[in-house]
Amino acid sequence: MRTWAVTSAAIALLGPFAGLLWAAVAPTVRYLVVRGEALPADPEGQGPIGIDGWYALICAVAGLLCGALAYWRGGRGNDVPLLLGLTTGGLAAALLAAYVGHRVGLSGFERSVAAATDGAGVTGVAELRARGLAVIWPLLAVGLYGVLELLVKRLPAGDRRRPGAGEPQQVGGGELDLEAAPAGRDVDGAER
Repeated sequence: MRTWAVTSAAIALLGPFAGLLWAAVAPTVRYLVVRGEALPADPEGQGPIGIDGWYALICAVAGLLCGALAYWRGGRGNDVPLLLGLTTGGLAAALLAAYVGHRVGLSGFERSVAAATDGAGVTGVAELRARGLAVIWPLLAVGLYGVLELLVKRLPAGDRRRPGAGEPQQVGGGELDLEAAPAGRDVDGAER
């Protein structure tokens, strides 16, 4: 439980920094003010697509770095909490990045829209339109963790160091592990 909470919190804390980076590198989008409302001047142009693209790129890189770091620092016995932490922390970080990145400069944008006349152009703030991109961070973090496990094989197959069921000639916990017992003989000794 502690590993999951620490991993989630540590990754979630990266979200605001990713949001600030996203706001800094995202392309600017021009809006036209019509009846006090800001409408994109070119809704299908490169600006809105570029904003989503930069968000996806930042979340992808952060997810890959988090997955690699968790695998490098992880160890046998805490894989499930680490994977849960990568998932919950990555999703929280991605949502925080979208929130913080959108808030940067938002008050100035709203003041500009309120003061502008009809037909005037104003520069907007980063706004995530493709909300599904928020899953990129946890998806790539967990995916890279799994790929590293397949390639590096840090964890040995089987349960070689712990006593209990799962190894040949062992019966653990008072229950017979039929898959671990060799066929054709009684591993517990003669029955009475």
